[in-house]
Amino acid sequence: MSAITDRKTVLITGTSSGIGLHAAVLAAESGWQVVATMRQTARSTALDELANQNGVADRIDIRPLDVTDPASVQACLSGVLADHGRLDAVINNAGAGHLGTLEMETIADIRAVMEVNFFGVLEVTRAALPHVRAARGRVLTVTSVGGVVGHPYNEAYCAAKFAVEGFMESLAPAVKSLGVTVSVLEPAAVTSQFVDNVDSEKLTVDSAGPYAPGLSAYLEYARNAYVDSGAQTSESAAQAVVDALDAVDLPFRVQTSDAARKMVAIKLSDLDGSKVQGLAEAYPR
Repeated sequence: MSAITDRKTVLITGTSSGIGLHAAVLAAESGWQVVATMRQTARSTALDELANQNGVADRIDIRPLDVTDPASVQACLSGVLADHGRLDAVINNAGAGHLGTLEMETIADIRAVMEVNFFGVLEVTRAALPHVRAARGRVLTVTSVGGVVGHPYNEAYCAAKFAVEGFMESLAPAVKSLGVTVSVLEPAAVTSQFVDNVDSEKLTVDSAGPYAPGLSAYLEYARNAYVDSGAQTSESAAQAVVDALDAVDLPFRVQTSDAARKMVAIKLSDLDGSKVQGLAEAYPR
């Protein structure tokens, strides 16, 4: 349990690995009191080690939080306010990758993806907003270029990220008049983040039927994108997220790399959708 201080407090979801882990440490290094959350605190070893290595363990409070469980969200927020006395910012980072295509999965599968990647974000944001509003703070949500540009075999994942972006784009002006800044942060490929955590066991090339050639080509493309030198590191993406915590004039949409900026620029200038469809059709078959 942490003592109440005057230090600004940020709650970050999904901090057991990847962007969330590094964001927790970087935010602590920037002077924030960090509440680092994850579904299972037993998975905090990597965060503990990096926090100790960087000398900020005393500014990181690790707590359990399942974004899909309203009771867990409420319990976490109540504990944060009781122990820290304030909540100045939230970084919605928790999420799960998913590969699938409509004929090869059930509607229940798609609902599960939406539950984690969309409704989980809303659950945390809704519970945090009164406290962030009192602090005139910020709600930052890590989305993806997949929330702007659709990717084949990622329909459910992209749909969830599109939904988050649309929701936050609509929420931003509503809460701006109350002193709250809402922004989305859009990474492209990030090393050792997406591919290793994708729940794609149900979708294999052998089970994909007529989609097998396209899926095989896409999987090869994805592996190359996430392991080659062009992919952004988790720490680099996290630095962009933490920079947004303290930015003076923070825009609504922030890309975390040049690759992300290039892809998002294609979509935002693509009035008839032909450029985006051309990207998808360019995958080898």
